[in-house]
Amino acid sequence: MHKFADYILSVIFYFFFALLLLLFHPIQVGAHRLLGEPARQRVVTALNFLLLHSIRLSGSRLIFRGFNKIPRNGPVIIVSNHQSMFDIPVIVYRFRRFNPKFISKRELGKRLPSISYNLRYGKSALIDRSDRGQAVKEIIRVGRLIETTGEAVCIFPEGTRSKTGKMKSFLPAGISALLRTSPSAVIVPFVIDGHNRLMKHGAFPLHTFQRITYTVLDPIEPSDFPDMEIVKIVEDRIREVLEK
Repeated sequence: MHKFADYILSVIFYFFFALLLLLFHPIQVGAHRLLGEPARQRVVTALNFLLLHSIRLSGSRLIFRGFNKIPRNGPVIIVSNHQSMFDIPVIVYRFRRFNPKFISKRELGKRLPSISYNLRYGKSALIDRSDRGQAVKEIIRVGRLIETTGEAVCIFPEGTRSKTGKMKSFLPAGISALLRTSPSAVIVPFVIDGHNRLMKHGAFPLHTFQRITYTVLDPIEPSDFPDMEIVKIVEDRIREVLEK
């Protein structure tokens, strides 16, 4: 019976998810060209609110913890574990005050309705994983940008998403580059727990009726620790929550 529900609810979910991306793409483009960047950001916020809560169509329960710990002022470096493509909407919507940018692979900047346009015009870092020099330059650019604007950048320091939910070791280079170029930023560790179970069978069908938890941990002032120690502290705190 559960497997039958997996297929039925997955079809409903993906239909709605794809429809949102297709419908909001021309709205985002039009808002940007006619009304400017603030209007585009509002459209992106609305889209990601709907994308986030569309996960409920899978019969899953969403739980939000610790969001009162988000700093009132930026810049902010959001450091998160990475489990699936569904990680993005919660960060965009729940950290919307800071207009978060992402450290993302360059391929996502093309041909994806709504998503690619937001990555490009939202000034996210689109990196070529095969070109370390280009990747570092992009991360440095975004670090300098948030230092100037007081916005946020999200980095998934595992490098690639975990399909099993078992968190990979953090790669320190990206976080270190952001800390050097945005010295006044506060680090906010963010834990995503459950998207891996939702995608237990891969993208289709979803493994429905999951309990998905999003947790903001205590912010960290980077000035209190050396760079490498910060990376280890953040990794250990996130891992501790996932392993409970």
